[in-house]
Amino acid sequence: MASNTHEKRVGNLYLRELGIAILLYTVLLVLAIRFGKPMDEGVLRTAVLLSPMIGFGLMLRAIARHLRRVDEYLRMFLLESFALAAAITAGLTFTYGFLETAGYPQLSMFTVWVVLCGATTLVCLVRSLRNR
Repeated sequence: MASNTHEKRVGNLYLRELGIAILLYTVLLVLAIRFGKPMDEGVLRTAVLLSPMIGFGLMLRAIARHLRRVDEYLRMFLLESFALAAAITAGLTFTYGFLETAGYPQLSMFTVWVVLCGATTLVCLVRSLRNR
């Protein structure tokens, strides 16, 4: 029962930290697009356009803190899932690089992040279903 309470507390803390980071990222992204894009080129514009990375950094911090708080089994499960997702992402992006040389349209680097998040979700889901 105590570990269940700990897991709920840790999970809620993670969701709160990650939620705040995502909210900050979203707000900074909207502001950067709204005000940064029309600005004249220069250091200030670059700083404004990079400001959403503050929220991104806080997302990484929330994930790292969560990994430190969970038990060894869940930590290993998550790290293995991240590694598999990174390998899938590397394979997909490398493959698409060859397709670009064959005339496929160039994709934004933002696509890699979307693929990584999707691959992580898929890997965690499949591994969770297999471990039942």
